[in-house]
Amino acid sequence: MTTPTETFTRMVQKIDPQYKLLRAWEMQGGVSAQVTALEVARIDGQTMKMIVRQHGERDRQQHPQVAADEFKLLRLLRAEGMAAPAPYLLDQSGEIFPTPYIVIEFIEGATDLAPAHAPALIPQLATHLSSIHQIDGSRVDVSFLSKQEHAVARKVQERPATIVPSRDEASIRDVLAAAWPIPQHNQSCLLHGDFWPGNVLWKDGRLAAIIDWEDAAFGDPLADVGNGRLEILWAFGSEAMRDFTQCYQALTTIDCTRLRQWDLFAALRLAAFAEWAADEDMVKTMRERYCWFIAQALERGAQ
Repeated sequence: MTTPTETFTRMVQKIDPQYKLLRAWEMQGGVSAQVTALEVARIDGQTMKMIVRQHGERDRQQHPQVAADEFKLLRLLRAEGMAAPAPYLLDQSGEIFPTPYIVIEFIEGATDLAPAHAPALIPQLATHLSSIHQIDGSRVDVSFLSKQEHAVARKVQERPATIVPSRDEASIRDVLAAAWPIPQHNQSCLLHGDFWPGNVLWKDGRLAAIIDWEDAAFGDPLADVGNGRLEILWAFGSEAMRDFTQCYQALTTIDCTRLRQWDLFAALRLAAFAEWAADEDMVKTMRERYCWFIAQALERGAQ
C-alpha cells in the first residue's frame, strides 16, 4: 500500500526530479477543495513550500475542467502581475490521484477579518479587484472561463421547492425575475467569482495574494462588487462596505446602475450563511446585516 509520504514524494518529483519532500500537512478551512501543504528541499539547499489543491466533487461535476482552467488562469494572472499564487503543476494523468489536481505556490500570509483593521485593508481590496477587472480581454484570452450569465440564469430561474421566509428569498427572486435578464451596461471582464476577505492573504498589512480562483468567470464586474459588498458587510460592517464601494468606483468607470440587482443576487447566492458561521452569536450578527443588506437594495429600487 502506498503511503501519503510516498504519494507526495512522487508528486513533487513530477515538478522537479531533484526535489526532496520534507513534510506534508493538511490545511484547515478549505470548503470547496482539499488543500495540502508541502515543504520540499531543492538541490541548492533552499526549502520551499507548495499547496496541493484537489477540487471537490461538486465543483468537478459542475465544471469538469476546473483544475485545468484554474491552472491556466493562474498562469495568466501571474503574467499580468496580479497578486495570485504561481502555478507549478497540473496533473490529469490519474497516476497520483484519481482526479485532476494542481500544485501552486504557498503564499506566506494570513486572512484578516478584524474590523479594527478595515480602514487599512479596504482600499487595497478595492484596488486589487479593480485591477482584475481591468485586465485587457482583447489581449488576454479568458474565453475558456464560464459565462457568469449562465450561472446567474440557473440560480434565478430554478426556484427551489421550499423557500425560507426568513431569508426574504421570495422577494429577492421576484425582483430579479422581473428584471431578468439583468441589463448589462458594462463590458464583460474577468471575475474572481468568490471575492471576499476570506480569499485574501495579508502580510505586514499588505495584500499578499488573492486565492481560490475555481469560481472565476467572465461577465459583468458588478457580480464581484455585489458579492464583495455583502461579504465585507459581514466581516467589517456597513461603513467598510460603503468605503469599499466608493474606493472601487473611484478607480473604475463602471456603470453601477444595476448594482442593486447584483446585491440581491449576492444575497441569493449566499443565503445559506448560517451553515458557515462559527457560533450562534455570529449567526445573529450575520442575519441582522443580511436583512439590512437586502432592505437597502430593495429600497433603492423603490426610489
